[in-house]
Amino acid sequence: MPLFIDKLAISSPDFDGLARIPDRLTADGGNEVPAIALSGAPAGTVELAVVVHDPDAPLAQGFTHWAVYGIPADAATLDLAAEGIREAPNGTTQTAWFGPQPPVGHGQHHYYFWVYALSARVEGTPTREEFLASHADSIIEQARYVGTFSR
Repeated sequence: MPLFIDKLAISSPDFDGLARIPDRLTADGGNEVPAIALSGAPAGTVELAVVVHDPDAPLAQGFTHWAVYGIPADAATLDLAAEGIREAPNGTTQTAWFGPQPPVGHGQHHYYFWVYALSARVEGTPTREEFLASHADSIIEQARYVGTFSR
C-alpha cells in the first residue's frame, strides 16, 4: 500500500513555502529555472519525478509549468544536466520550465511543486496528465511545496 506522505520532501531555496515566487523565476521576469531540493525518498524508489502545476489557471486541467522525469532516487537537488533527466511538455508544449504567468488581475495563483517517488521508471516524456494516468499505481510517496504569484 502506498504511503503518499511520509519523509519525502521537496523545497526551493529560491522562495519560502506559501510565499511569493520571485519575479526572476516567472515567465515575464527572466524565466530562470528554480533551484529544487529533494530528500527522504522511501525504500523501493526507482526514480523521482517533479511536476509543477497551477490548479488556479482558468483551464479545465489547470496549467502544467514543468514536468521532469528520470531523477535519481538519492538526488539531493534537481540537476537538469544529470544523465537520464528528461523534461516533458509543459502547458505550452515546450519541454522546459515555464515560469508563472497568470492572467493580469486574476488574483493569486498557487504553484504546486510535486515530487513523486516511483517504484517504476517513467519511459519517454509524458505530459502531466499522461504521467498521472499511467503511473498512479507506481507512486510510493508524494510531497509538495507551494509558491504563489499574481500579476
